[in-house]
Amino acid sequence: MQNCFGDLKETTEFRVARRDFLTRCAGGFGLIAAGSLLYPELGIAGSTGLATHSTAALDALHHTPTAKRVIYLFQSGGPSQLDLFDHKPRLNQHNGQDVPKSILGTQRVTLMTRNQGNFSAYGSPFQFAQHGHSGQWFSELLPHMAKTADLWCFVKAMQTEPINHDPAVTFIQSGRQLPGRPAFGSWLHYGLGSECADLPAYIVMTSGSPDQPIVSRYWHNGYLPAKHQGVQFQSTGDPVLYLSNPTGIDHRARGQIVDAVSQLNRIKQTKIGDPEIEARIDAFQMAYKMQVTVPHVIDFSDEPKHVLEMYGPEVHKPGSYAYQCLLARRLSERGVRFVQLFHAGWDHHQDIPGGMRRQTASTDQATAALVMDLKQRGLLDDTLVIWGGEFGRTAYTQTTQGANGRDHHPRCFTMALAGGGIKAGFSYGETDDFGYNIAANAVHVRDFHATLLRCLGIDHQRFTFRFQGLDDKLTGVDPVKIVHDILA
Repeated sequence: MQNCFGDLKETTEFRVARRDFLTRCAGGFGLIAAGSLLYPELGIAGSTGLATHSTAALDALHHTPTAKRVIYLFQSGGPSQLDLFDHKPRLNQHNGQDVPKSILGTQRVTLMTRNQGNFSAYGSPFQFAQHGHSGQWFSELLPHMAKTADLWCFVKAMQTEPINHDPAVTFIQSGRQLPGRPAFGSWLHYGLGSECADLPAYIVMTSGSPDQPIVSRYWHNGYLPAKHQGVQFQSTGDPVLYLSNPTGIDHRARGQIVDAVSQLNRIKQTKIGDPEIEARIDAFQMAYKMQVTVPHVIDFSDEPKHVLEMYGPEVHKPGSYAYQCLLARRLSERGVRFVQLFHAGWDHHQDIPGGMRRQTASTDQATAALVMDLKQRGLLDDTLVIWGGEFGRTAYTQTTQGANGRDHHPRCFTMALAGGGIKAGFSYGETDDFGYNIAANAVHVRDFHATLLRCLGIDHQRFTFRFQGLDDKLTGVDPVKIVHDILA
């Protein structure tokens, strides 16, 4: 008898253990997988499910979604809301005077300002004006975003818990201050799966100041399966590590290597049942397909001249914020579920006038262009765009590192949203006359997360993962509210 075990004599004494049978059959599955990799046009699908690329954990959405995908423009370092969106004339009137103790209260401050002798009010050195039919306030630093005023929703009463960068970034990305929990993008990949068979569902890019560290655990899968971790696109060289073939290896040969490794991994996975091996198989196969798809995605030669000009001159510079904004749009329109840009350099403990001008000069035009580009392509309606950092900056000046700086301020800050079912041309929440405390409609980070999930059709209370005996979730166990007022 000729079969997958080779030439065997058919006898009544022939017996094969179940585990041995599965192990030997695994090679056949690998051949089927190779067929779908090398000849996708044949529609061959093996056990890896390459023809059906959706791996959503949710069988059905809890609500009708208003957004299908997310572009998160994370401004790392804590942008000063008082110099961008939150106009405070009274703060300017008190410039140089002590901030009243009734305003300061007993709130926690960082070690950098705890022992300074006074807390002098620091009014914004920039001019503010209202823009659009909605009358949204923008400083002179954001002339391009100001032209898109009626597309944005500003949540001006955001509130977080950590007061230092690393735990604050960790918190707004994962809902916890301590590392080890899944990032927001990983949660979405886990729950909603992928719309794209030949690109990762969760892609991350970094740009900005090299002085401020941006670490990979900000987009880590935590306790979720490894396949849900964000895939970083590099700023220089190959956008994905080892994308190019070694000398002497062509694409077909690389496919044969991937198939052989996948067969070996699948044999091992069948024996021990480790889901991390399955994730490794998926990663190898995705990397192989990306050798074809990624070069086309990063080739901007098919973009019209007027689109490139809209993003600004740095759009031609790989790794720049403008380049990555355009790349984010190209990835999103190809079905990538979650694209996140980490742009560092907003940590202005000194020289607010110079530092803020430099940061906004590199981000303002491209941010506005991205939103307008999505709108003109009909993508903004179901693409949720998020702009913001991990916390805000203080109303008083920091003197320990030089004049005209602002310290970290988790008490209140601003996040901007556009598209994806968010109310456009709208501001929600208020801060006091000094921009130091929340005066109305506070929105905690966990409220923010719950509201974003709602836009994506997910009930945050029912979206859980079993970990260490508990059904854990992004929004934790504390009371959380959805901010319905910002939903269109």
